[in-house]
Amino acid sequence: MVDQEPVPEPSGEERFRAFRQAELLVQRRRPLDALKALEPVLDAEPDKPSVQLLAGRAYFHSAQLNRAERALTRVVEMDPADHYARFVLGKTLQRLGRFVEALGQLRMASAMKQVPEYQDAIGEVTARLALGRN
Repeated sequence: MVDQEPVPEPSGEERFRAFRQAELLVQRRRPLDALKALEPVLDAEPDKPSVQLLAGRAYFHSAQLNRAERALTRVVEMDPADHYARFVLGKTLQRLGRFVEALGQLRMASAMKQVPEYQDAIGEVTARLALGRN
């Protein structure tokens, strides 16, 4: 049996490059590749809101909705004023069919920052809730 040397932790510069690469991959709609690129950063900095937000976005775009919810909830717990994290969390909850919870997050995001996309999402969820009550 051969003893394996421990893998050295990536340097700050390597983590920065991996994070930026993961961002580009999410933008290019390659979320699984983004998660792979982000892995060393997630291991080294699991409590950093920006890292969890990027992971949450990648999970969302790869339809790993429960993982997305966990990552985005962590971001909101660490930084309650992050309107974009609340927006993506609301969209995640919407896709999970949890419309009342989704509406709460989307309204919070919209109250923090007026963005047309946030208003559109509120309209979608409100309409879905109205349909469910009929």
